[in-house]
Amino acid sequence: MTSSLDAMRDLSLWWSTLPDSLVGHARPALPGSTDADVAIVGGGFTGLWTAYYLSVADPSLRIVVLEARTVGFGASGRNGGWASALFPTSLSTVAKHSSRGAALAMQHAMYDTVDEVGRVADAEGIDCSYRKGGTIVLARTPLQLERAQAEIQERRSWGLGPEHHVLLTAEEAVARVGATDVLGATYTPHCAAIDPARLVRGLAQVVERRGVRIHEDTRVASIEPGVVRTERGDVRAERIVRATEAWTAQLPGYERDIAPVYSLMLATEPLADEVLHEIGLRDGATFADHRHLIIYGQRTADGRIAFGGRGAPYHYGSTIKEGFDREPAVHEELWRVLRDLFPVLAAHEVTHRWGGPLGIPRDWFPSVGLDGATGIAWAGGYVGDGVASSNLAGRTLADLVRGEPSDVTRLPWVNHRSRRWEPEPFRWLGVNLGLRVMTSADAVEARTGRPARRADVVAPFLGGH
Repeated sequence: MTSSLDAMRDLSLWWSTLPDSLVGHARPALPGSTDADVAIVGGGFTGLWTAYYLSVADPSLRIVVLEARTVGFGASGRNGGWASALFPTSLSTVAKHSSRGAALAMQHAMYDTVDEVGRVADAEGIDCSYRKGGTIVLARTPLQLERAQAEIQERRSWGLGPEHHVLLTAEEAVARVGATDVLGATYTPHCAAIDPARLVRGLAQVVERRGVRIHEDTRVASIEPGVVRTERGDVRAERIVRATEAWTAQLPGYERDIAPVYSLMLATEPLADEVLHEIGLRDGATFADHRHLIIYGQRTADGRIAFGGRGAPYHYGSTIKEGFDREPAVHEELWRVLRDLFPVLAAHEVTHRWGGPLGIPRDWFPSVGLDGATGIAWAGGYVGDGVASSNLAGRTLADLVRGEPSDVTRLPWVNHRSRRWEPEPFRWLGVNLGLRVMTSADAVEARTGRPARRADVVAPFLGGH
């Protein structure tokens, strides 16, 4: 298993730069059937945050975390490193399912969660390079500027003032990010750049010190009321938490609950100070732009640019394979876009290329909940914005599992039920059509200078970082 941990360093930039103290040793597989108070399926952010807050609230709980590979193998160790207040479902959509007040409560809870991630990391001594520099989303065409202006107007209509979201002039934007063709930008302070692998691996060590048992190399075969069945034995528990995100589709009975869609990333070599000065992005600011097909990036703590985006296809039958983590054509397009933003990077090397699946529910509405009849709880469907959302989910699950009503258990994503994805081949056709439409919408706008109305039809495919 030690050799396989060494192989994990190829998963992402973040894994490749983990200190040996965080890579550590392989945790033992489940040695046989056992009993627990809470069984958690999934050793990523959702599962570990849930274990953390449960163990803080009630140290006497017997908590077992089951992970098929190793802690942080999934999106938690491969993402763009945005601990953001982004919620992939619009405020108006959340309000339709609840109320205006509930939608605003959800948004403010997300704002607070960005700080909570930093608070716990600091309190528990997890060095994850947490830097709360906000997010700047550039407008680089007149149409993108119109979208930026409309976004700020929409935020104002909800009573969210400049302390939360602001429109920057071209000069103000360029002072923060030295990109080309900048006409303006939106900015929010509610985002921190982090090293996600350091956070997830550090969090695992913290929960173990609190008495939580983590079993790696333990693949779950099924989740049933009162029992989690694995190839190595059963875990019997009154409460079970499904925290499997993109891998949910691999579980019997959940095949159509989540669609695993790939997001790919690359990272440059460490850059000289004069290059970083030209690029900007000081103090941990993350960046994107207002194109239709999402892109996202950050300046890492060791002076690289880590950059990612959509464009990789959804694979038939919700298939997940390691070979899908690298799509040469998509990685090359990401490198072209990054050089277009920052031409100074053309003289530098890309040292890391990677990717992985994220989980998308049918209505792009993340959820967290507990079925009182079965004792099975869940959280996920973050559409790529799960670094902070998973923390809020973990706090919520801890209260739901213990039967403690709270402000977070009253949020409108609690017990939300998304309808299931269509069976194949309709799922494959629909998801990939959406990705193609968003890509072509950007090309149409660049060529004609007019809005691509086709993008409105598949706007939900914008989600996630």
